[in-house]
Amino acid sequence: MTRAEKKSLGVRAASRLAVGLFSAALFSTTFGATLFAETQNRYDSEIQNAVAQKLAKKSQLRDVKANVEDGIVTLTGSVDLYQRELDAAKLARKTAHVQGVRNQMTVAGANVPDAQLENKLARQMSFVRVGYDNTFDHFALDVKDGVVTIEGQDRTGMGRDEALADIANTPGVKDVIDNVSVEPVSGFDDALRLRALRAIYRDSVLGKYAMDPARPIRIIVDNGHVTLYGTVESTMDRQIAGLRANGIPGAFSVENKLQVAGSNNQQGL
Repeated sequence: MTRAEKKSLGVRAASRLAVGLFSAALFSTTFGATLFAETQNRYDSEIQNAVAQKLAKKSQLRDVKANVEDGIVTLTGSVDLYQRELDAAKLARKTAHVQGVRNQMTVAGANVPDAQLENKLARQMSFVRVGYDNTFDHFALDVKDGVVTIEGQDRTGMGRDEALADIANTPGVKDVIDNVSVEPVSGFDDALRLRALRAIYRDSVLGKYAMDPARPIRIIVDNGHVTLYGTVESTMDRQIAGLRANGIPGAFSVENKLQVAGSNNQQGL
């Protein structure tokens, strides 16, 4: 065999080897992808069955359906309260191997006019944390097409959680947008809150606002800045509260957002 023939034979052998390796790699990749897809489908099926069983055990969630793809659970169907929607999503999220939850449920409960729903919720919000630290929390509501937007400030986060739970369990609420901020932990701010509380509620004119714990003058302190919220009976009461707050030692600034009962632009709780 000549050198040229040997070289040609070597080239053909190398070519066949390359083709063989490529085919093996292609088969391995295809097989791996197929195996992964089958494994994922099995997991998806197991997840879907697990979520469906959990939903079936809750009578309020039996109209909710779950579909799973790539570990993502999509929830559809209807519930009577917004809280049920949260419960279904939480239940799905806590199921093993779930990668995420898409909420496409609808709240099909009672349709309540926005103004009526807002008034009802405002009354409920005024009792959040009553007897504890509600003087240092402030919430404001807006309702449009059953969607409730809640804004405000909360000293510990407990008031916000209670407010959101009350809203979620109220018939007529279709969705909730939470814009409540939790004030930073600060010993300086806490001391300032106490000084503001004493200055306002020990005043002979303003002390009457401590008699109704659901409607106090709200004292919000954030990094040394004091803001007053709530509704008072007269312009004089509003002015006195502002004077007392401005006299608090250590306050960097004071903003008086108190409203006078019966006036326009009343806001907040």
